[in-house]
Amino acid sequence: MQITLDQALEIALAESNTIKIADMTVEKSGYAKKGSYASLYPNVNISSSYQRTLLKQVMVMDMGGQAMEIKVGRDNNITATASASMPLVNAPLWESLKLSALDVELAVEQARSSKVSMISQVKQAFYGVLLAKESLAVMTQVYNNAQANFEKTMQRYQVGKASELEKLRAQVNVMNAEPNVSSAENAVLLATWQLKAVMGLNLDTDIEAVGDLKDYTEQLLAPYVSENDISNNSSLLQLDIQNRMLESTIRMQKKQYLPTLAASINYNYSAMGDDELRWFPSSNAALSLTIPVFDGFQKHYNIKQSKINKDMLDVQRIDAERQIRIAIRNYNDRIALCVKNYTAANSTVEIAQKSYEISEKMYEVGKTTLVELNDAQLALQQAQLTQAQAIYEFMVARASLDELIGKE
Repeated sequence: MQITLDQALEIALAESNTIKIADMTVEKSGYAKKGSYASLYPNVNISSSYQRTLLKQVMVMDMGGQAMEIKVGRDNNITATASASMPLVNAPLWESLKLSALDVELAVEQARSSKVSMISQVKQAFYGVLLAKESLAVMTQVYNNAQANFEKTMQRYQVGKASELEKLRAQVNVMNAEPNVSSAENAVLLATWQLKAVMGLNLDTDIEAVGDLKDYTEQLLAPYVSENDISNNSSLLQLDIQNRMLESTIRMQKKQYLPTLAASINYNYSAMGDDELRWFPSSNAALSLTIPVFDGFQKHYNIKQSKINKDMLDVQRIDAERQIRIAIRNYNDRIALCVKNYTAANSTVEIAQKSYEISEKMYEVGKTTLVELNDAQLALQQAQLTQAQAIYEFMVARASLDELIGKE
């Protein structure tokens, strides 16, 4: 199956377990938020019980100077109760609902962070496959050139225009180039496995990355403006949400000093008797006012702890922002360096290609040695690999920078 970069990203976002877990976390947080609103609704319960008296209680009473024993109770006792209660005034509860909403917001941002990170990983793995394929193409070209030069050397050797040493050197060049091709093929296989792993595919799935590193040359040579906007950085956004959660926690803890008011209503239907049951209904309604007076300074110290946690988080955010800005500057410098390296390597490839072609023709007519031809071949090989490496590092740096600034 041939896939492009866009298709690889689409498959990864659909199949990756990391993304699935992130989506499940958001869904779970949503249910938790809805569950927290249940505290605002009446809490209704129905209960019933049956009691069979095995041995009745005996009461002794003094009747006219004589003790009289009286058995109390009935053989059968049945009770059915319906009750409902709900808070009327509960400031800490209302603040906790805001905290639940922030928890959902944090889960959504964490899911977005997973998505941004996954996109970066897939891009880098895809570029890694293209680099491995480019290396394979260079090594295959070197092997083919070595094979062609060996055939030319054999022809010259057979007519006495080349020494046995030149023949042996040409044969060694072929033998040295062959394992390099095998290593390059294995590198392509490993890079493809890595791509399948980050995409969430089975390693036995047959895929082939479509494209070439040279396809990204236009992006590399386009005018580049340094990225410095960190407003969408997921780490900072998560710290901001956590800061707001701590602020809400402090407000909730302070509101625990306020009175709370709750209402309740009960309806009971009970029956008791030995052979014949007699039913008796009863009902009551109540308002419950709770005024906190003293708890051993527990709420006071809880607020102190939350304030310290918030101060620690503020310091952590300052440090995180500093590190992110350093990383952004580093990526921008790496991108600029990759552009310079590519420009230099591009010129070197053109010169090395011409040098090799000239050396090849001169070797055919016997005006240069095989050693000089091999030197020209090595220079061309190094220039081609340097050019491919510059494009690869440029695209990897761009992908990492996009992840850092939170670009989806």
